[in-house]
Amino acid sequence: MKVKIQDGLISLVIRLAWEDRTSFEEIKERTGLAEHEVITIMRRELKPSSFARWRKRVGGRVTKHRKLLEKHLKPSGYDRLE
Repeated sequence: MKVKIQDGLISLVIRLAWEDRTSFEEIKERTGLAEHEVITIMRRELKPSSFARWRKRVGGRVTKHRKLLEKHLKPSGYDRLE
């Protein structure tokens, strides 16, 4: 069974997903939609070429995943300090 999502929410999800500094975790906090649901919406709502460009862009960004961003920002050797 598919869940009907309001047009306003779809627009918000698309805008947040395109923003480089908005992580998937933040999108989930604001909309309640998990990463795979965001990807599904983007695939359905964007033109195929736009979706492919977005996926390529998101795949190379540490800012879209909070854990990768935290790992990226942590100074090297930080976890070895006592």
